[in-house]
Amino acid sequence: MSGSPISKNDGHAPLRLGVNIDHIATIRNARGGVHPDPVRAALLVASAGADGITAHLREDRRHIRDDDMYRLKQEIDLPLNFEMAATAEMLKLVTQVKPKACCLVPENRNERTTEGGLDVHGQHNFLVPFVRELIDVGARVSLFVDPDKKQIEAAKSTGASVIEIHTGAYYEACLATTPARIEKEYDLIREAARFAHEVGLEVHAGHGLTFHNVQPIAAIPQLQELNIGHFLVGEAVFMGLAEAVREMKNLMADSRTGGHY
Repeated sequence: MSGSPISKNDGHAPLRLGVNIDHIATIRNARGGVHPDPVRAALLVASAGADGITAHLREDRRHIRDDDMYRLKQEIDLPLNFEMAATAEMLKLVTQVKPKACCLVPENRNERTTEGGLDVHGQHNFLVPFVRELIDVGARVSLFVDPDKKQIEAAKSTGASVIEIHTGAYYEACLATTPARIEKEYDLIREAARFAHEVGLEVHAGHGLTFHNVQPIAAIPQLQELNIGHFLVGEAVFMGLAEAVREMKNLMADSRTGGHY
């Protein structure tokens, strides 16, 4: 892959892994009741080396529920990243839960999963005061955006300190196994990360990352955190959740220390 060599860490902090535990709750809700418990999953991934826990409280509560958010904040020691749509209902919950971080994402009731980045440029005037309210609550604010300079510039001007680059198009390209398409999507992410870092944003990435495609992304030196969930929960069926987290952490670390993919 041109333009994407594995390089040394160059003094950067180790790449963090945030584990999204939404789909533990999806399994629970499919049957009803309380098993499997997403808080238990969060404690397990913490013991396996995860650096943070991410949970998306959707408007329709299809997986994570309100009480999950309260329990996650109360029962885990890792930073809690509250993924949310920019709505008054979610803002109210943030003031009560008080998570370490909030990541604003687009939300479409009919989508199976988040389909793309937030249109920060188009919603700028609405998002600026919303971001300010989250900061006033004490949350670090992240905006989930496509690898697009216009959206990154708009994100910076909202007052948010972090962006999370949507890597879904890269995931789709890897499924198609078309080298030119993979390289194109990868280069967009790499250049977006570089640009965001240059304008003073902390840079995260996530969506569709797997054991097979994570290392080129993890090798991007400006990235400080990856958020991964669905794949790890799926792999847990075969290898166990803790072991899946450990394997992902190993692959990420290897990409930063001269390993190969």
